[in-house]
Amino acid sequence: MISRRNMLGATGAIGASALLGGGAAFAAQQTPGMRAAPAGEDLTPRQALDLLVEGNAAFLRGEQTSVLTSAQRRLELARGQQPFAAYVTCSDSRVPPELLFGRGLGELFIIRNAGNTVDTVALGSIEYAVAVLKTPLVVVMGHESCGAVKAATEVVTDNATFPGSIGPMVEPIIPAVLQARGDAGNLLDNSIRANVRRVVRQLREQTDPLLLEPQQVGKLWVVGAYYSLETGAVDFFDLPG
Repeated sequence: MISRRNMLGATGAIGASALLGGGAAFAAQQTPGMRAAPAGEDLTPRQALDLLVEGNAAFLRGEQTSVLTSAQRRLELARGQQPFAAYVTCSDSRVPPELLFGRGLGELFIIRNAGNTVDTVALGSIEYAVAVLKTPLVVVMGHESCGAVKAATEVVTDNATFPGSIGPMVEPIIPAVLQARGDAGNLLDNSIRANVRRVVRQLREQTDPLLLEPQQVGKLWVVGAYYSLETGAVDFFDLPG
């Protein structure tokens, strides 16, 4: 029998070797405005986070960045991917991570769930990004006026109910609302940040060794973030250490 760890390691090796075949030639063809980020496995968690911080700063300045969607780029990515960050964020049309950070194809491994919660499917996706693709950074980002978190606050404050699968969908967010209920300030904003911290803590403490081991040796960071719809700024918080 092949263990899950051995299977993931073999898959990662195949993907990396495929990428090495044409990566150098492609990088040499890039113009200054079209250069892709380095492969995730070649970056430290801090360097990966700095790329996001710098990209959001450019977004706020209104700088037009290339989205790296050329035919050559697509051909290169057909051989494999090496994203530098796994991004857990909300299913919301106003929150497109690639645009907020000026990144393009193959650079961000994005997992989207209403309320940026992490269920089994999302967790498996994150584990794949880290164990197979060697991504050094996982970001969990909430955002201003999140509808899923708002629904969870209404369950707590008004005993609200919702049709279909919406009710069960917001259940994992309710503990964050209960935690934030006694804090000063706006309940919704406090709950959004508390929900981010809850998911970050889950990925740091209550998960598989696939995520725990690289964090213990400093090869992986899990960080929280909050996106302001009004300003376009991303606030990174709850950093390791």
